[in-house]
Amino acid sequence: MSSLMVALIVFVCVFDSGVLGLGLRSFLPDHHLDEDSTAIVKLGAGLMATLAALVLGLLIASAKVSFDRLNDEFTQTAATVIVLDRTLADYGPEAKEARELLRGTYASAVEQFYSGGTDVKANVDAPDSLARMVQFQQKLRELAPRNDMGRLVQSEALARSHDLAQTRWILFRPGQGAIPAPFLAVLVLWLGILFAGFGLVSANKRTAVATLFVCALSVSGAIFLIEDIAHPLEGLMQISRTPALIALSHLGQ
Repeated sequence: MSSLMVALIVFVCVFDSGVLGLGLRSFLPDHHLDEDSTAIVKLGAGLMATLAALVLGLLIASAKVSFDRLNDEFTQTAATVIVLDRTLADYGPEAKEARELLRGTYASAVEQFYSGGTDVKANVDAPDSLARMVQFQQKLRELAPRNDMGRLVQSEALARSHDLAQTRWILFRPGQGAIPAPFLAVLVLWLGILFAGFGLVSANKRTAVATLFVCALSVSGAIFLIEDIAHPLEGLMQISRTPALIALSHLGQ
């Protein structure tokens, strides 16, 4: 389910809960709406508001940390590819084929990375996707160093290729979402109770409806941010491809 759809469902549930609270106020007897009764409702709403605010704050912070980590991994991968290409250039003309294979493998991975969220994750296990990296590593092993310096360069290149293979799994497995469905259901329940309490203690219906609408929009916006950041391969907030483009422009030079 898309981030926008999740946010829309949250908005409808939360706003409708507030409207339900307004409707209940019209049917409840007066002694249920006196000062003592509304005081306990306000205290309960304050408790629910604190819980919801803490959870939303922690979820936003966690999603942002995950996004930044993945972005750093992507940038680090671009830097590793450039360094690996320079290492193979130091090896000599014998590594030209390996360098060309490295550029093709990295370009294909970048294209796959940005081609679409779910399909990218599904295709990461495809034989042709895995074969490119395996073929590149095999090409490195086939190099025949003539001296200690050549063997050192070959060893360094193989080590960096293993790092790239490991990072590849991290990049293509960023996760399915920031909020598990049961957790989201409990959070929406808290928000629904909170907004119902707001509606229950509101006297002016027009002002209450406008306030509930704005607040529900803000809460659903927070949910949208959390879910959108948790999918860095799609949506509005994607990982920048600038480091990859810079790396590709330097490969083979």
